[in-house]
Parts: sequence; structure tokens; C-alpha cells
Amino acid sequence: MNNFYKRAALVGVALSSLASAVAQADQEVLIGLAGPLTGPSARIGKDLENGAQLAISDANAKHPTLGGKPVTFKLVSEDDQSDPRTAVTVAQRLVDAGVVGVVGHWNTGTSIPAARVYHDAGIAQVAPVATGHAYTQQGFDTSFRIMGHDDDGGQVAGQYALQTLKAQRIAVIDDRTAFGQGLADQFIKAVDAHGGKVVAREYVDDKTIDFSAVLTTIRAQNPDLIFFGGVDSQAAPLARRIKQLGIKATLMGAGGFVSQTFLQLAQNDGEGVTALEPGLAVAQMPGGQAFEAAYRARFKAPIELHAPFAYDGVGVLIAAIEKADSTDPQQYLPALRASQYAGVTGTIAFDAQGNLKNPSFTVYQVKANQWQPVSVVHGGQ
Repeated sequence: MNNFYKRAALVGVALSSLASAVAQADQEVLIGLAGPLTGPSARIGKDLENGAQLAISDANAKHPTLGGKPVTFKLVSEDDQSDPRTAVTVAQRLVDAGVVGVVGHWNTGTSIPAARVYHDAGIAQVAPVATGHAYTQQGFDTSFRIMGHDDDGGQVAGQYALQTLKAQRIAVIDDRTAFGQGLADQFIKAVDAHGGKVVAREYVDDKTIDFSAVLTTIRAQNPDLIFFGGVDSQAAPLARRIKQLGIKATLMGAGGFVSQTFLQLAQNDGEGVTALEPGLAVAQMPGGQAFEAAYRARFKAPIELHAPFAYDGVGVLIAAIEKADSTDPQQYLPALRASQYAGVTGTIAFDAQGNLKNPSFTVYQVKANQWQPVSVVHGGQ
């Protein structure tokens, strides 16, 4: 009999442990993260993932509850390889996994097609980086972004090129992505509106690393500024080739230039390159210095580019869920739309389309192989 009771007690303990484990699993709230975790842009995707994971850890450290019961937030990451078709597959995978909302994707080209999947599922998509205005022009009430969009960025960059850099002859190159082309178009609109002169418009693709052909054409037009709608990994070889060809023109971009990767690839040829980036410099963000210290302590590396925005993307989503006291999107989406969230990057509030209200842009310039903020300008509302 003693053995029977012992076995029964052990079975009871096992069942109790199993029930406890199931209950614990039921208390997990899944937050999705989508971005390029492999491939040429993996460093940016990992940076976003790191920022998001920090936000999850900070939220859990406060012992959150929903409906009076303790919950644990968990990040579920998916790799979209910065490919639009893969992004749709990844988005559906996150929906099927039961995430209550998603922070992602990285760029406009992946965020736009993924947005429909999230809208059809009825869950929030908070894009930490995607700056193409078209992302929030699809009419989806589930789409949000937490940095300024390219219509504002291109307009501000165009004005800065003319009024501050005093450019008179401007050449424009873009990488034919939704981001690069849209940004270049808005830049040209601003230049035209303020009486500037675009002397050349050239195109490459997002894999071009040899810019000799387009720069040879541009050099004949004797520009004093070359604007590139593209990102750091291409901007760096472009900067080097401009110097090698002896072209006396300032290279300028607006979004995606300001990173450690650009500095490493461009080396000394990056000196003087100017770039407008959405948001404030980390040192000027309300919570930037503390965030950077926490990031370095945990990941033993500097911020690559956009980690603070991923952190705030997770933060504003969790804040809305906690305010609604529910993971039901019908309950938390109104709270998300009405956000007045004090984030690391600044105050996050959304307009009717889901765009960030009152966006800031920072102008940087490479000086002594470091990106130095030189000016803060504002766009949007």
C-alpha cells in the first residue's frame, strides 16, 4: 500500500506540474518581429531584433498582468530576407503562430505587401523603419509607423540641399526600390518647387556596386551635389567611386546612410557625405543614452542603425494592449491609434493614416570618419 500511495503521489505531482506548465504557456503573449535576419541586410534585421528583445525584457521585468492575471511577453522572430514575396509568407506564418501584433518589416518594399496579411488577420503592424508613404496609403487601419515618411524626408532634404548646402546643379540617382525611387521623386519635387536645378536623373538597382557608368554620365553635367535614393551598403562604394573619379560634388542621402557599416565600407572616402535621417540622434533622443548603454551591455556591440525604433515599436504596442487590458485587437487597436506614448525616440502619436505625428529629421555629416549630427529639422504635422 505504501508503494501505491507513493506512486499516486508522484503521479499527482506530475499532473500538477503539467497543469502548471500548461497554465504558464497559456499566459504567454506573442509579439511578432519581421525583418532581414539573413542575407546582405542581416545586420539591420538583427539590430531591429535586438531592440525588440530589449523592449520585451523590460516589459516583463515590470511583471505585467492582463485581466488580473500575470502574463509574459515573448518575441517571435521571422526572417523575410528583405524580399517582398518572402515577407508575405513570413507575415502569414506569424499570424498562424498566434501573435497579437507585429513589429516590422524593415523596408517599404516588404512592409507594403505584408500589411494586407496583417489587416486581413485584424492585428496591428507597427513598422519601425519603413518610410515609404505608400505603406500607410493602402487604407489599412492596422498599419502604423514610428518615424517620418519619405514625402516629408524628401521635401526636407531638397530644401536643405538648396538652402543650407547651396547646391545649384544637382544629380539624382536611385536604386529603383519603393524606398529609393519614392525618396528621389520627393527630393526632386522639393528642388523644383524651390527653384533648384536637377541636371541628371540616373538609375541603378539595389545590387549595384560599380557606379562607374552612371557617374561618368553625371560627371559630364558638372554637378555640385549628388543625391542617392538608396542605403548604406551601396552609398559607401558610391562615395568611394565619386572620389576616385575626381567629381567635386557632395554626396547626400535621406534614410539608410547613417550606420557603422557605411563608415567601414567608405573608409576615408566618406568624409563630407551628408545624410538626412528620420528621428533624432541617439544622444538627443529622450531615452537614447540609457538605451544605448543597455544595448551595449546586453549585446556587446554598438547600435547599428534602427534598434531604438524597434524598441519603441514593441513598447507602444504593449502599452496599448495594457491600456485596453486585452490582447484582442478590437480592444487594443483603438488604444494604439490614440497613443501618446513617451518612447525612447520621442513622443509617439499617430495621425489618421497611422503616420507618426510631428516627425523629426536629423542631418548628419561624416567628419573624421564619424557621423556627426549637424542639424535637426521638422516635417509633417
